[in-house]
Amino acid sequence: MSDLTYVPVAGPLIVEETCPPRRIHTLLSTKWTSMVLYCLSFGASRSSQLQRSMPGISQKMLTQTLRELERDGAVARTVLQDMPPRVEYALTPLGWRFVEPLRALYSWADENADALDELMHNRERMGAAQAM
Repeated sequence: MSDLTYVPVAGPLIVEETCPPRRIHTLLSTKWTSMVLYCLSFGASRSSQLQRSMPGISQKMLTQTLRELERDGAVARTVLQDMPPRVEYALTPLGWRFVEPLRALYSWADENADALDELMHNRERMGAAQAM
């Protein structure tokens, strides 16, 4: 039985700190991490190109996200010896391992936009009701 197989047990479900489903949240805990990985799955990119691909992300947040992904080994930073020098970011083999499930999730989101709309509508409605 692999580490990724879960067997129902009697009693309460316990999601241990070291289990894979919980550890994935360490990587995806910031708002922009999955989007950066997704955008880089279409090819290496400069910071300015990435920022244009993700309206709403600040330069500070993009830089922080890229540094974290580089630290984790999911993204490689390459300084190109052009004039002026340019920096390009690309997925590493480790980073590529996260792309398939992200693409599946994003495909699901495209196919279920109505469910996402309903969820956001419910959230807004409940927020307005609680503010009263």
